[in-house]
Formats: sequence, C-alpha cells, structure tokens
Amino acid sequence: MGLTKSEIFSAEQNHLAQLLKALAHPARIAILQEIMKANTCICGDLVTELGLAQATISQHLKELKNSGLIKGTVEGASICYCINPETWQLLEKEIGNFLSAVKSTNSCC
Repeated sequence: MGLTKSEIFSAEQNHLAQLLKALAHPARIAILQEIMKANTCICGDLVTELGLAQATISQHLKELKNSGLIKGTVEGASICYCINPETWQLLEKEIGNFLSAVKSTNSCC
C-alpha cells in the first residue's frame, strides 16, 4: 500500500481525516458510546461492558486519546477516560461543513 502524501492537503483536511480514522472502527464507536453513557469511564469497566480483552480496549483507548477525541486522568492505579468536549465541538463543526458542501439535490449521475 502506498504512503499518503498528507502534505499536499490542507490542515483542515488532514485533521478531519485523522478524527474520522479514529472513529472508523466498531470497537471504538462502542467504547465512545460507553464513555458517553457513563459520562466518565475507567478502562476496567469497559472490559466488563464490551467483552473485549484488556489489551484490545487499551489499544483502542490509545488511538482515541491520540486523536484528541477523549482525555484521561490518572486516579490511583486506574485511568479515568472522558470525552474531550473541545475536540467534539470541532469535529461536529468540521463534519457539518463537509456534509453541507453539497447544495444541489439534482443527480448528476
């Protein structure tokens, strides 16, 4: 598979692609839904709720945290994860702008 030439795209295009890539896995969607439902979540709770291995959950949490969609704070031996509201607001705006770019309802095909 070839390398992506991200430098030829705008910062906005690269950022939206990064956020959407982080969302593009059903386990990550499930993790995010659990975090949203609980409003905060500890990794061990996710293992119980989703039935995935701890290592799998940890890897997906890492990807979500690296993208900025969630943030985590250390509480004793656990890490408590929550939604990062600033990134979610930006994502909502960027997806809205992207999807609203299609103005015509006429089919060209």
